[in-house]
Amino acid sequence: IRGPVPTAAAPPPAPGTKAPPPPAPETPEARALREQSAAFLKANFIVVSPQCPGGMWWDDDGVLGLLDDIAARYRTDPTRHYLTGLSMGGFGTWSVALKYPERFAAIVPICGGGSTVDLRRTGRDKKAALTSLGVWVFHGAKDPTVLLEESETMVTALKKIGVADLQFT
Repeated sequence: IRGPVPTAAAPPPAPGTKAPPPPAPETPEARALREQSAAFLKANFIVVSPQCPGGMWWDDDGVLGLLDDIAARYRTDPTRHYLTGLSMGGFGTWSVALKYPERFAAIVPICGGGSTVDLRRTGRDKKAALTSLGVWVFHGAKDPTVLLEESETMVTALKKIGVADLQFT
């Protein structure tokens, strides 16, 4: 993070309502904490957020190639690689994690689903890696695009193979 954190402009108040008061100015203590946090993040985290081109689907090997490229360019600890994705990216998270669970410390699929068939076909070595993987699944019950059952099915399947570090929100 460089410079001040951008803020979104608030929409105008609805007719007949008062505008909310402006935010309080940033205190010196808050600014120092924000700057300290930004410096820590800059020194300790790499976040890569690829975007899937329109009309295409995630390529698992392409995602792993990107991870390999980043790991080769920067000093990364392979025991601290995390994978997350939202919606189509949630499906991609499940897909990549089922194929390469040993590559990640944890996964966080959000509003996605996966193939329980692929999970059942997974060999012993991959199942062992999956059972030691941290998994936190997020899915809104009112999601109009990806049904909640997609995540529920994967959580149930992971429980059946013995994944213990599993949360579902």
